[in-house]
Amino acid sequence: MNKYSIRKVTSIVKSFLVYTSGTACHYYFLLLHYPVCQKTLYLSKIKFMKKSILLMILLTGFFELNAQPVKTKTQPAGILKTTIDSISYVLGEVAAFNLLQQGLGEIKINSTPFMKAINDILGKKNTLLDDVTANAVLNNYMTKQKTEKAKPEIEKGKKFLAANKLKPGIKITASGLQYEVIREGTGIKPTIVDTFVCNYRGTLLNGTEFDASANRGKPLEMGVNQVVPGWIEGLQLMSVGSKYKFYIPYNLGYGVEGNGPKIPGGSMLIFDLELLDVKIKK
Repeated sequence: MNKYSIRKVTSIVKSFLVYTSGTACHYYFLLLHYPVCQKTLYLSKIKFMKKSILLMILLTGFFELNAQPVKTKTQPAGILKTTIDSISYVLGEVAAFNLLQQGLGEIKINSTPFMKAINDILGKKNTLLDDVTANAVLNNYMTKQKTEKAKPEIEKGKKFLAANKLKPGIKITASGLQYEVIREGTGIKPTIVDTFVCNYRGTLLNGTEFDASANRGKPLEMGVNQVVPGWIEGLQLMSVGSKYKFYIPYNLGYGVEGNGPKIPGGSMLIFDLELLDVKIKK
Protein backbone atom coordinates (compact mmCIF):
# COMPACT_ATOMS: atom_id res chain seq x y z
CA MET A 1 0.00 0.00 0.00
CA ASN A 2 1.31 3.41 -0.98
CA LYS A 3 1.48 6.01 1.75
CA TYR A 4 0.34 8.94 -0.46
CA SER A 5 -3.24 10.20 -0.31
CA ILE A 6 -4.76 12.67 -2.76
CA ARG A 7 -4.56 15.46 -0.17
CA LYS A 8 -0.92 14.53 0.43
CA VAL A 9 -0.33 14.92 -3.32
CA THR A 10 -1.79 18.43 -3.18
CA SER A 11 0.40 19.38 -0.21
CA ILE A 12 3.63 18.05 -1.78
CA VAL A 13 3.04 19.62 -5.19
CA LYS A 14 2.02 22.96 -3.71
CA SER A 15 5.15 22.97 -1.56
CA PHE A 16 7.17 22.30 -4.70
CA LEU A 17 5.51 25.27 -6.42
CA VAL A 18 6.25 27.56 -3.49
CA TYR A 19 9.90 26.61 -3.89
CA THR A 20 9.90 27.20 -7.65
CA SER A 21 8.10 30.52 -7.20
CA GLY A 22 10.83 31.59 -4.79
CA THR A 23 13.42 30.79 -7.43
CA ALA A 24 11.39 32.75 -9.98
CA CYS A 25 11.41 35.69 -7.55
CA HIS A 26 15.20 35.40 -7.54
CA TYR A 27 15.12 35.91 -11.30
CA TYR A 28 12.91 38.98 -10.82
CA PHE A 29 15.44 40.39 -8.34
CA LEU A 30 18.24 39.96 -10.89
CA LEU A 31 16.15 41.55 -13.62
CA LEU A 32 15.47 44.62 -11.54
CA HIS A 33 18.97 45.12 -10.19
CA TYR A 34 20.99 44.14 -13.25
CA PRO A 35 19.33 45.73 -16.29
CA VAL A 36 22.17 44.70 -18.62
CA CYS A 37 21.14 41.05 -18.12
CA GLN A 38 17.38 41.55 -18.57
CA LYS A 39 16.90 39.71 -21.88
CA THR A 40 18.98 36.67 -20.93
CA LEU A 41 17.54 36.38 -17.43
CA TYR A 42 13.96 36.86 -18.61
CA LEU A 43 14.26 34.01 -21.12
CA SER A 44 15.89 31.86 -18.42
CA LYS A 45 13.00 32.61 -16.08
CA ILE A 46 10.40 31.63 -18.68
CA LYS A 47 12.22 28.38 -19.48
CA PHE A 48 12.50 27.69 -15.72
CA MET A 49 8.75 28.24 -15.27
CA LYS A 50 7.97 25.86 -18.13
CA LYS A 51 10.28 23.17 -16.78
CA SER A 52 8.82 23.61 -13.29
CA ILE A 53 5.28 23.14 -14.56
CA LEU A 54 6.29 20.09 -16.60
CA LEU A 55 8.08 18.60 -13.59
CA MET A 56 5.00 19.27 -11.48
CA ILE A 57 2.83 17.40 -14.02
CA LEU A 58 5.23 14.45 -14.11
CA LEU A 59 5.46 14.42 -10.32
CA THR A 60 1.70 14.44 -10.00
CA GLY A 61 1.44 11.75 -12.66
CA PHE A 62 3.67 9.51 -10.53
CA PHE A 63 1.43 10.01 -7.53
CA GLU A 64 -1.64 9.39 -9.71
CA LEU A 65 -0.35 5.89 -10.47
CA ASN A 66 0.40 5.13 -6.83
CA ALA A 67 -2.23 6.97 -4.81
CA GLN A 68 -4.92 4.96 -3.06
CA PRO A 69 -8.56 6.01 -2.69
CA VAL A 70 -9.11 8.01 0.46
CA LYS A 71 -12.13 7.69 2.70
CA THR A 72 -13.43 11.07 3.75
CA LYS A 73 -16.02 12.02 6.34
CA THR A 74 -18.15 13.58 3.61
CA GLN A 75 -18.03 12.22 0.06
CA PRO A 76 -17.13 14.85 -2.62
CA ALA A 77 -20.24 15.93 -4.47
CA GLY A 78 -20.80 15.83 -8.22
CA ILE A 79 -17.98 14.80 -10.55
CA LEU A 80 -15.43 13.50 -8.03
CA LYS A 81 -16.42 9.85 -8.13
CA THR A 82 -13.08 8.13 -8.73
CA THR A 83 -9.43 8.57 -7.83
CA ILE A 84 -8.71 9.84 -11.36
CA ASP A 85 -11.50 12.40 -10.98
CA SER A 86 -9.96 13.62 -7.74
CA ILE A 87 -6.43 13.72 -9.18
CA SER A 88 -7.76 15.72 -12.13
CA TYR A 89 -9.32 18.19 -9.70
CA VAL A 90 -6.06 18.40 -7.73
CA LEU A 91 -4.20 19.23 -10.95
CA GLY A 92 -6.69 22.06 -11.51
CA GLU A 93 -5.99 23.32 -7.98
CA VAL A 94 -2.25 23.19 -8.58
CA ALA A 95 -2.52 24.98 -11.93
CA ALA A 96 -4.58 27.75 -10.33
CA PHE A 97 -2.19 27.95 -7.37
CA ASN A 98 0.75 28.31 -9.76
CA LEU A 99 -1.01 31.08 -11.71
CA LEU A 100 -1.59 32.98 -8.46
CA GLN A 101 2.07 32.56 -7.46
CA GLN A 102 3.18 33.97 -10.82
CA GLY A 103 0.85 36.99 -10.56
CA LEU A 104 -1.48 35.71 -13.29
CA GLY A 105 -4.54 35.03 -11.15
CA GLU A 106 -6.67 37.70 -12.82
CA ILE A 107 -6.55 36.08 -16.26
CA LYS A 108 -9.94 34.83 -17.52
CA ILE A 109 -8.76 31.55 -18.97
CA ASN A 110 -10.38 30.09 -22.08
CA SER A 111 -10.61 26.42 -21.14
CA THR A 112 -10.49 25.11 -24.74
CA PRO A 113 -6.94 26.27 -25.69
CA PHE A 114 -5.83 25.76 -22.09
CA MET A 115 -6.79 22.07 -22.20
CA LYS A 116 -5.39 21.69 -25.71
CA ALA A 117 -1.99 22.93 -24.54
CA ILE A 118 -2.01 20.45 -21.66
CA ASN A 119 -3.04 17.59 -23.93
CA ASP A 120 -0.46 18.56 -26.56
CA ILE A 121 2.36 18.54 -24.00
CA LEU A 122 1.25 15.33 -22.28
CA GLY A 123 0.69 13.72 -25.69
CA LYS A 124 4.15 14.81 -26.84
CA LYS A 125 2.66 16.71 -29.78
CA ASN A 126 3.97 19.88 -31.38
CA THR A 127 2.60 22.95 -29.62
CA LEU A 128 0.78 25.70 -31.50
CA LEU A 129 3.29 28.33 -30.32
CA ASP A 130 7.08 28.00 -30.29
CA ASP A 131 9.10 29.18 -27.28
CA VAL A 132 9.92 32.61 -28.72
CA THR A 133 6.29 33.35 -29.61
CA ALA A 134 5.02 32.00 -26.27
CA ASN A 135 7.51 34.20 -24.40
CA ALA A 136 6.42 37.25 -26.41
CA VAL A 137 2.71 36.58 -25.82
CA LEU A 138 3.16 36.19 -22.07
CA ASN A 139 5.57 39.11 -21.74
CA ASN A 140 3.36 41.49 -23.75
CA TYR A 141 0.29 40.56 -21.72
CA MET A 142 2.03 40.96 -18.36
CA THR A 143 3.61 44.28 -19.41
CA LYS A 144 0.22 45.61 -20.55
CA GLN A 145 -1.42 44.59 -17.27
CA LYS A 146 1.36 46.06 -15.13
CA THR A 147 1.39 49.29 -17.15
CA GLU A 148 -2.34 49.73 -16.60
CA LYS A 149 -1.94 49.12 -12.87
CA ALA A 150 1.01 51.53 -12.66
CA LYS A 151 -0.75 54.44 -14.44
CA PRO A 152 -1.63 56.42 -11.28
CA GLU A 153 2.00 56.36 -10.10
CA ILE A 154 3.28 57.22 -13.58
CA GLU A 155 0.99 60.25 -13.80
CA LYS A 156 2.01 61.51 -10.34
CA GLY A 157 5.66 61.25 -11.34
CA LYS A 158 5.13 63.10 -14.63
CA LYS A 159 3.30 65.91 -12.85
CA PHE A 160 6.08 66.27 -10.28
CA LEU A 161 8.87 66.27 -12.88
CA ALA A 162 7.08 68.85 -15.03
CA ALA A 163 7.03 71.27 -12.08
CA ASN A 164 10.43 70.29 -10.71
CA LYS A 165 12.33 71.08 -13.92
CA LEU A 166 11.32 74.75 -13.58
CA LYS A 167 13.07 75.12 -10.22
CA PRO A 168 16.46 76.90 -10.02
CA GLY A 169 19.47 74.57 -10.13
CA ILE A 170 17.63 71.63 -11.72
CA LYS A 171 19.40 70.13 -14.74
CA ILE A 172 17.89 67.74 -17.26
CA THR A 173 19.55 65.19 -19.52
CA ALA A 174 18.30 64.03 -22.92
CA SER A 175 16.80 60.89 -21.35
CA GLY A 176 14.65 62.91 -18.94
CA LEU A 177 16.83 62.36 -15.87
CA GLN A 178 16.70 65.40 -13.57
CA TYR A 179 19.39 66.25 -11.05
CA GLU A 180 20.86 69.01 -8.93
CA VAL A 181 24.43 69.42 -7.76
CA ILE A 182 24.61 69.67 -3.98
CA ARG A 183 28.41 69.55 -3.95
CA GLU A 184 30.81 69.20 -6.88
CA GLY A 185 33.82 66.98 -6.39
CA THR A 186 37.26 67.17 -7.97
CA GLY A 187 38.09 63.48 -8.46
CA ILE A 188 37.74 61.20 -11.45
CA LYS A 189 34.43 60.24 -13.07
CA PRO A 190 33.42 56.59 -13.44
CA THR A 191 32.80 54.97 -16.82
CA ILE A 192 30.36 52.21 -17.68
CA VAL A 193 32.96 49.49 -16.99
CA ASP A 194 34.17 50.80 -13.62
CA THR A 195 33.09 50.07 -10.05
CA PHE A 196 31.73 52.83 -7.83
CA VAL A 197 31.58 53.29 -4.06
CA CYS A 198 28.89 55.59 -2.71
CA ASN A 199 26.57 56.56 0.10
CA TYR A 200 22.94 56.96 -0.91
CA ARG A 201 19.38 57.37 0.28
CA GLY A 202 16.35 56.58 -1.85
CA THR A 203 12.82 57.90 -1.31
CA LEU A 204 9.48 57.80 -3.08
CA LEU A 205 7.61 60.88 -4.18
CA ASN A 206 5.75 61.01 -0.85
CA GLY A 207 9.04 61.05 1.07
CA THR A 208 8.96 57.39 2.17
CA GLU A 209 12.48 55.97 2.43
CA PHE A 210 12.78 52.60 0.69
CA ASP A 211 16.54 52.09 0.90
CA ALA A 212 19.74 53.68 2.22
CA SER A 213 23.37 52.66 2.58
CA ALA A 214 23.32 53.90 6.18
CA ASN A 215 20.85 51.12 7.01
CA ARG A 216 23.51 48.58 6.06
CA GLY A 217 26.27 50.36 7.96
CA LYS A 218 28.57 50.67 4.95
CA PRO A 219 28.73 52.30 1.50
CA LEU A 220 27.45 50.53 -1.60
CA GLU A 221 30.10 49.10 -3.95
CA MET A 222 28.92 47.89 -7.33
CA GLY A 223 29.62 47.99 -11.06
CA VAL A 224 28.26 51.03 -12.88
CA ASN A 225 26.51 48.75 -15.37
CA GLN A 226 24.78 46.76 -12.61
CA VAL A 227 22.25 49.35 -11.47
CA VAL A 228 19.08 50.95 -12.84
CA PRO A 229 19.43 53.13 -15.97
CA GLY A 230 19.01 56.41 -14.05
CA TRP A 231 21.98 55.52 -11.87
CA ILE A 232 24.08 54.36 -14.81
CA GLU A 233 23.64 57.74 -16.46
CA GLY A 234 23.85 59.82 -13.29
CA LEU A 235 27.00 58.21 -11.88
CA GLN A 236 28.93 59.05 -15.03
CA LEU A 237 28.11 62.74 -14.51
CA MET A 238 29.70 62.76 -11.06
CA SER A 239 33.30 63.23 -9.96
CA VAL A 240 34.59 61.54 -6.81
CA GLY A 241 33.67 63.75 -3.87
CA SER A 242 30.45 64.95 -5.48
CA LYS A 243 27.04 64.85 -3.92
CA TYR A 244 24.03 64.97 -6.28
CA LYS A 245 20.29 64.67 -5.91
CA PHE A 246 18.64 62.65 -8.69
CA TYR A 247 14.99 62.65 -9.76
CA ILE A 248 14.56 59.45 -11.73
CA PRO A 249 11.50 58.88 -13.97
CA TYR A 250 9.91 55.45 -13.68
CA ASN A 251 11.29 54.33 -17.06
CA LEU A 252 14.85 54.99 -15.83
CA GLY A 253 14.15 53.26 -12.52
CA TYR A 254 12.23 50.05 -11.92
CA GLY A 255 9.68 50.59 -14.70
CA VAL A 256 6.13 49.29 -14.43
CA GLU A 257 7.43 46.24 -12.53
CA GLY A 258 8.41 48.15 -9.40
CA ASN A 259 10.66 46.42 -6.89
CA GLY A 260 9.05 44.42 -4.13
CA PRO A 261 6.47 45.86 -1.74
CA LYS A 262 8.39 49.08 -1.08
CA ILE A 263 8.52 50.41 -4.66
CA PRO A 264 5.21 50.23 -6.57
CA GLY A 265 5.27 49.88 -10.34
CA GLY A 266 5.56 53.23 -12.14
CA SER A 267 7.24 54.98 -9.21
CA MET A 268 9.42 58.03 -9.73
CA LEU A 269 12.47 57.78 -7.45
CA ILE A 270 14.50 60.41 -5.61
CA PHE A 271 18.09 59.63 -4.64
CA ASP A 272 20.64 61.56 -2.60
CA LEU A 273 23.95 60.15 -3.77
CA GLU A 274 27.52 60.86 -2.62
CA LEU A 275 30.29 59.36 -4.76
CA LEU A 276 33.13 58.26 -2.49
CA ASP A 277 35.45 56.37 -4.80
CA VAL A 278 35.86 54.86 -8.28
CA LYS A 279 37.72 51.63 -8.94
CA ILE A 280 38.92 51.73 -12.53
CA LYS A 281 38.70 48.50 -14.46
CA LYS A 282 42.17 47.45 -15.58
